[in-house]
Amino acid sequence: MMKKTSWAAIALVAVAVTWGGAFVLMKDAIEAQPFYDFLAIRFTIATAVMVLVRPTVLKAFDGPMIKHGIYLGILLSLGYITQTIGLELSTAAITGFITGLYVVLTPIFGWVIYRKKAGKRLIVGVVLATIALALISINGVNFEIGQLWVVLCAFLFAAHIVGLSIWSPGKDVYALTVMQLAVVGAVSWIGAFANDGSYQSPPDFAGWFAVLFCAVFATALAFLVQTWAQSLMDASRVAILLTSEVVWAALIAVLVGQEVLGFKTIIGGAIMVAAMLIVEWPSKQALPVQPRLLD
Repeated sequence: MMKKTSWAAIALVAVAVTWGGAFVLMKDAIEAQPFYDFLAIRFTIATAVMVLVRPTVLKAFDGPMIKHGIYLGILLSLGYITQTIGLELSTAAITGFITGLYVVLTPIFGWVIYRKKAGKRLIVGVVLATIALALISINGVNFEIGQLWVVLCAFLFAAHIVGLSIWSPGKDVYALTVMQLAVVGAVSWIGAFANDGSYQSPPDFAGWFAVLFCAVFATALAFLVQTWAQSLMDASRVAILLTSEVVWAALIAVLVGQEVLGFKTIIGGAIMVAAMLIVEWPSKQALPVQPRLLD
C-alpha cells in the first residue's frame, strides 16, 4: 500500500502538469478574449469556489488579514498581468521557462531583506539562470519585448513569495489566499473596464473551458492540493516537484502542436530547470516555501 507521502508526490506532479497545461490553454484563450477580462472572470470564479468549499473563511477576515491580503494581492495581480501580457506576445514554453526565474530571484530577495550571506548554490543558480535567460530570450542583439514582460513577472512573483514569508505566519493561510485571489479579481475587473469600458466574455466553449480549467483546477484545487501535500512533506521537496511545471508547459505546447521548440530554447530551458533545482534543493539555509497560487 502506498504511503501518504507518495500520494502527495503524485498529486504535486499532477498540479505541475495542470499549471503547465494552463499556460497552453491561456495562450489560445487570450487571443480570443482580452487578457484583463480573462483574468477577471478566472479569479472571480476561483475566489467563489474557495469560499463555497469553506464558507466560514469569511469570519477570518480581520484588519491585518485584509491589509496584508491587499498588499500581497496587488503584487500577485501585477505578476499575473505582466505574465499574461508576456504570454500574449511570446509562446507558452518560453513564458513558462522565464517565469521559473522567480525561483532563483526569491532567495536573492529574501537574503537581501534578512541580510543573510548568499550561499555558493545561489551564486551558481544565478549564473545558470542568466545564461538560460540569454539563450531563451535574446535573438541576435535584440531582447524580445514579450519576454521582458515575463522577466518583470518573475520579479513580482519573487517579491510576492517573500511577502508571504513576512506576512503569512500566524494567519489562516486559506483565508489569506482567498483575500489575495479576490484582490487579483478586483484589479483585473478594474483593468477590463478601464481598457475598453466593458467586459467581453469568452466567445466559445474553448474559451470557457480555459477559464474554468484555470480557475478551478490550476488555482483553487491546486492550492488545496499543495497545502495538503506540504502538511505531509518537506517544503523543499514540494518546491522541487513543482519545478517540473515549466517542463510540462513546454512538452504540452509541443504535443498539441502549438509551437516547435528551437535548439536554443531547449538548451536554455534545461539550464533554467537546473538553476531552479540547484537553488531549491533542501538546505538548512533555505527560505520556507509558501504555497503558490498558480500559474
